[in-house]
Amino acid sequence: METDKKEELVRAFHMMWDNYPEVVRLIDRRFNIIAGNPAFYQIGGQDGVKCNTGDPALHKGCQAMNALKTQETKTKSSEVEGVAWETYWIPVAGESDYYVHFTNGFRAYAAKKMAEAAAEQNTAESK
Repeated sequence: METDKKEELVRAFHMMWDNYPEVVRLIDRRFNIIAGNPAFYQIGGQDGVKCNTGDPALHKGCQAMNALKTQETKTKSSEVEGVAWETYWIPVAGESDYYVHFTNGFRAYAAKKMAEAAAEQNTAESK
């Protein structure tokens, strides 16, 4: 039964989020990534890994458990290197163990970094 429910959640996730341009993940209460949208996979994301691995500073202020406990969407605004980020933890309706997590701003940040790298390369080539 649990497998059927998870498969249903994954199908619903993909129906809703596959065309969203920012990285989106379906995560369980143990921080396991259950599914991601194409933007997530394009940056090398993988199912079955913990979402909270890597730099602990990136997870400061995580609201996942608070969102699951209250069953209310939680948000956090921040700025990284001049780019505004808006992070969301959205509990899946009717499910106490799953939430959708994404941050708007990743595409703008990536574009900024690519522009900076191109400018550096142009400067180096002109010398």
